Amino acid sequence: MPELPEVETIRRGLGPHIVGRSITDIEVLRDRAVRRQPGGADELVGRLVGRAVTGVDRRGKYLWWMLDDGAALLVHLGMSGQLVIPPADQAASIAGSATDPHVRVRVKLSDGTTVAFRDQRTFGWLWACELAPSRHDGRYVPHPATHIAPDLLEVMAHKTGPVRLAHAMQKRHSGIKRVLLNQEVVSGIGNIYADEMLWAARVNGETPADELSIRKLAALVRVGDAVLRRSITAGGTSFDALYVHVNGESGYFSRQLNAYGQAGQPCPRCGTVITRRVFMNRSSYLCPRCQR
Repeated sequence: MPELPEVETIRRGLGPHIVGRSITDIEVLRDRAVRRQPGGADELVGRLVGRAVTGVDRRGKYLWWMLDDGAALLVHLGMSGQLVIPPADQAASIAGSATDPHVRVRVKLSDGTTVAFRDQRTFGWLWACELAPSRHDGRYVPHPATHIAPDLLEVMAHKTGPVRLAHAMQKRHSGIKRVLLNQEVVSGIGNIYADEMLWAARVNGETPADELSIRKLAALVRVGDAVLRRSITAGGTSFDALYVHVNGESGYFSRQLNAYGQAGQPCPRCGTVITRRVFMNRSSYLCPRCQR
């Protein structure tokens, strides 16, 4: 699933292509992609056609287009969603082809640009909706995302943010990795970056959050922020064609992973073999020496 670095990379790449343009047409090719929209495809089209895009914003894994009527087009990429802009001279490429079986929605803009929402596994969705204040900090976000907590980039924008988040984490009794994945505590972190953060901070993900000191938790937050920013610089993490930038290219943070997916490889810090453990029907990767 695309996590914060991947969604932020898409946000940055998308902005120059859509901000200042008007939406002239929308093709909904599969109703499942707009299943959250109360009135389905007709409502989505009716709310968006003729609207101008004034910005692109994000919180955690949620991305939205800001519209000139004060509403938003909220996009959740699910497991394999992509927002791709096919080059004008390559109409038959990745998302430009009329026969591409994974294109679910096409949005056409006033300058001729087409943005294609591709989703192989069909867990993603689009929703034209109003903004509402977040229940966490009052920031106006699309109303379906008001339960989502601020992400690490937002937390680090405030001097006392890491300590405040550390206190919120310490109130939880579950393992610290589960806390990192809880989008109502801190948003945007998935399995890949949780493992990378925990390795960088020398913390075992099974350690109950309330057994870690505020200082240790705040250090984890700061290290985690650094991990996310390095990934954004590298364009996110791509293991296959399920995640690509708006231009169809892959991200390269997979080359910098220290723990996730590295089972059987030596720990870059101490040389101990990285191990894989079953976690919530998924996998956790850690150094058994550094992360006792």
